Amino acid sequence: MAKSAVKLKAVPEPTPLLKLDLGAGQNCREGFKSVDAYSKADYKADLFTFPWPFKDSSVEELSASHFFEHVPHLLRGKFMDEAYRILAPGGKFTVICPYYSSVRATQDFTHEWPGISQNSFLYFNKGWREQNKLTHGYYDLKCDFDFSYGWSVNAAWQARNDEARNFAVQWYSNAVDDIHVNLVSRKPEAK
Repeated sequence: MAKSAVKLKAVPEPTPLLKLDLGAGQNCREGFKSVDAYSKADYKADLFTFPWPFKDSSVEELSASHFFEHVPHLLRGKFMDEAYRILAPGGKFTVICPYYSSVRATQDFTHEWPGISQNSFLYFNKGWREQNKLTHGYYDLKCDFDFSYGWSVNAAWQARNDEARNFAVQWYSNAVDDIHVNLVSRKPEAK
């Protein structure tokens, strides 16, 4: 019995999504491409001017270590909308910055105010904005991120027991040096 030849459709090579380190300067994370206006970056871009020069959903992962605190406070919503636009569905965004109650938040005159806490990121979750009726004016955002966070606890508190350390984190200045936030894009998958 002769077998008929079946012609298979070629499967296109998947295009790898980008991994971008925002405002990285000379300190780009391994495996990432740097985006910065003031250094020899892989992609030269002013991250305070929108839109950024990246296609929608073209990025798998973003990182911003010690950059988000430099974003002017009234541009933070637009900045997060732009991060959301370029992230693929389920894309990850890691933000590390000085915690609002740390002297590190105010020591650098180029840091914008207000300082940043875990509650700052509630505004970038669509469900929270809707629940709190913050869907117009400055809060007319497109982004929708789930997030989790942790801290770099100051060395003076690291060896203390959990109860003392947790109390210090909530009530004492300088108990936390930096906040680490992991955001995940809640975009629906493209059809």
